[in-house]
Amino acid sequence: MRRSLLQNSLYSLILLLFVSCKTYQLTDVKTVSGSEKTVENLYFSSHDDYVYKCQMDIYKNHVSGILIIKKISETTHRVAMTSDFGNKLIDFEISENDFKLNYVLPDLDKKIVINFLKNDFQQLLKRQYPVTESFENENSKIYLSKIDKKVYYLFFNKENNLLKQIIYTKNNKEKIDFTFDAKKHIFADSLNLQHKDFKINIKLFQITETE
Repeated sequence: MRRSLLQNSLYSLILLLFVSCKTYQLTDVKTVSGSEKTVENLYFSSHDDYVYKCQMDIYKNHVSGILIIKKISETTHRVAMTSDFGNKLIDFEISENDFKLNYVLPDLDKKIVINFLKNDFQQLLKRQYPVTESFENENSKIYLSKIDKKVYYLFFNKENNLLKQIIYTKNNKEKIDFTFDAKKHIFADSLNLQHKDFKINIKLFQITETE
């Protein structure tokens, strides 16, 4: 049954139907002057293990398991996922510019699946963002970061200065919405990763907490 579920997820991914993406624009914000030249996503910056319950919804298919993220150098993380029954699904090492696949379950060993995971985790684990412009609204400080054709909007809670959302756009179209719930700068208690041009959603829920 597990094999059938993974195969159905793969087939759905291959047969993805694109939906139109609207141009992303900030609303109800004001421009502010700021001294920040760079802002950071520190949620995966510790060398301790980050262990999450993972739920992946790919169209109408649902896959769940345990996801472990480990920082193994200043630029590289190792990511591994097992099924709820303890079977390894995928294991890879990733940095902003490199990707090394250590293991993948044969049912998942398809280029479209690997590229999807590579892109999502490169965006999720990206740490530094040069600040192009700063904004604010009632609840958030917002930083615009432009890198080539990619544009990021980072929202920090005004009360505790914790990162609560990253909107990743490309060619002015919203691609991925990362929403975090956290009590510390270095550890997100939960994460919701929502694609805007695919019916793909990844949710992570804390199992162990970094000190």
